Amino acid sequence: MEIGVGLPTTVPDVDGHRLTTWARQAENHGFASLGVLDRLVYDNYESLTSLAAAAAVTERIRLTSSILIAAYRPGTAVLAKQAATVHALSGGRLTLGVAAGGREDDFQATGAPYRDRGRRLDDMITEMKAIWAGKGPVPGIGPFFPDDNGPELIVGGHTPAAMARAARHADGWIAGGSSATGYAELADRARQAWRTAGRAEKPRLVALIYACLGPGSREVAERYLRAYYAFIGPKAEMAAKAVITGAEGLRETVSAYAEAGCDELLIFPCTAESSQLELLAEATLG
Repeated sequence: MEIGVGLPTTVPDVDGHRLTTWARQAENHGFASLGVLDRLVYDNYESLTSLAAAAAVTERIRLTSSILIAAYRPGTAVLAKQAATVHALSGGRLTLGVAAGGREDDFQATGAPYRDRGRRLDDMITEMKAIWAGKGPVPGIGPFFPDDNGPELIVGGHTPAAMARAARHADGWIAGGSSATGYAELADRARQAWRTAGRAEKPRLVALIYACLGPGSREVAERYLRAYYAFIGPKAEMAAKAVITGAEGLRETVSAYAEAGCDELLIFPCTAESSQLELLAEATLG
């Protein structure tokens, strides 16, 4: 199983210098990928812009939107071009993860409808893939990729509709907010969705967790996660309590996800302190 790490685009102590330094150091440590969370109505750094900055200061590490809430973006052609640009600038390192999303205020902020977001996401994925192949409904949009089909695509979500969407359109599936115990069953459902869709190949299976290590880590992590997940009400406390704050516990969790069939685990930090990245690397990369 590959181990990736999140870019700290949503944590309170992030700034531009820390973000690009984190990206360089993550590559030097040997993490497989850099992930970004996506929110609009929140005090965070925008996802694709952050990945473009990371692309400029790295050479090998994969760049993953995990996930992008594509349907609150009102223009498919613009999104397709932005993603294609990051993919081209990075030398083909973008993995574009998308999902329907669950924050209505993000959609209200851009004027995009919320209720039919799943259907529109299906349409957006279809159109983006056509644009990347140079066959889109709007001609002349580039960069396009007639040879490699553009960015790797993964789709997130736990519902049957999300699983079916992943199987129709994507190279893989990503789970967020699960546990290692629950992930095994979700991974089986994703594989079954692939079989139902008549696909011979297996999906690439991805997951994300939160971790915060070192002195005072529990307090730092819970304060951040309560704020980040405040929109889900009482469940925010559950998200905060689920964060991993010990190196041994993190190693056990990594092992459990590997046993559950996960192909790549993204570990998201709760602070942008560079020492945090070193602790995560020590605990997971050996």
